[in-house]
Amino acid sequence: MKFGTQQKLEDIAQILDCEYVGDANFPVLGMNEIHVVQPGDIVFVDHPKYYDKALRSLATVILINKKVDCPKGKALLISDDPFRDFNKLTNHFNPFEPARAAIAENAVIGRHTIIQPNVFIGNNVQIGNDCLIHSNVCIYDNTVIGNNVTIHSGTVLGADAFYYKNRPENYDRLISGGNVIIKDNVDIGALCTIDRGVSASTIIGEGTKLDNQVHVGHDSVIGRRCLIASQVGIAGCVLIEDMVTIWGQVGITSGITIGEKAVISAQSGVSKSLPGHKSYFGTPADEFRKKYKEIASIRLIPDIIDKLDKIQ
Repeated sequence: MKFGTQQKLEDIAQILDCEYVGDANFPVLGMNEIHVVQPGDIVFVDHPKYYDKALRSLATVILINKKVDCPKGKALLISDDPFRDFNKLTNHFNPFEPARAAIAENAVIGRHTIIQPNVFIGNNVQIGNDCLIHSNVCIYDNTVIGNNVTIHSGTVLGADAFYYKNRPENYDRLISGGNVIIKDNVDIGALCTIDRGVSASTIIGEGTKLDNQVHVGHDSVIGRRCLIASQVGIAGCVLIEDMVTIWGQVGITSGITIGEKAVISAQSGVSKSLPGHKSYFGTPADEFRKKYKEIASIRLIPDIIDKLDKIQ
């Protein structure tokens, strides 16, 4: 999430009422979660296990709960609770605005786009030309939709990320400040849910087709001309490259990459990154032929046991 105007380190520290390390005029351009940080961004870290990752990331301002050596060219914000203060910054720079109508006055809707009854379109939504939005679709604030997009009934674009911190007394939600971007010529089936990014964008690439009841988690990026069948669940921060085919009821864990033109068979469980141009099956998903050889070998086990019993 980029700020509307460039901020100074001192100004951010005043918002958070915290100490800082670095030049008071150090430029701060935005804030992002660790997977998508860019130079000029604030990133937060609250566990020693991840200090090095945050300090070595592209982020140039580190919101951290311990004073450490500050790398050259970076600055620190010292907080007793970086998670809480990251939420505070999201609320400050991207506050929630209640809807004033079913279709927000500042929404932009292109030529020849059809909006069926009972559709909700939030603040600052942009919808391109020649789109068809069916009844009971809910499009949250700041969503961007390209041209010639079809969205079927009951789909929700831009719900909060499923991202919580486990505190002793409860689960504390990380406030989502990102959005959803749907590129041109995308079709989205009924009852799909595409969560907005924590601080960046969840993106569905040009020409991609989603069947009914597909879930896409926060900050995931799906490439061009992918086919995703019914009941697929994609966790947060997943990168799916171009022309990938994913069949029904596949589950994909967070933070991995599915390579270009990969094919994942139905009911597979994907727990690690998969190279492109190959077919996969099973849980954990592996190359199609290899997995079926494993299954064939497992089927032989009872016969082997019977033979061993007879020998004994």
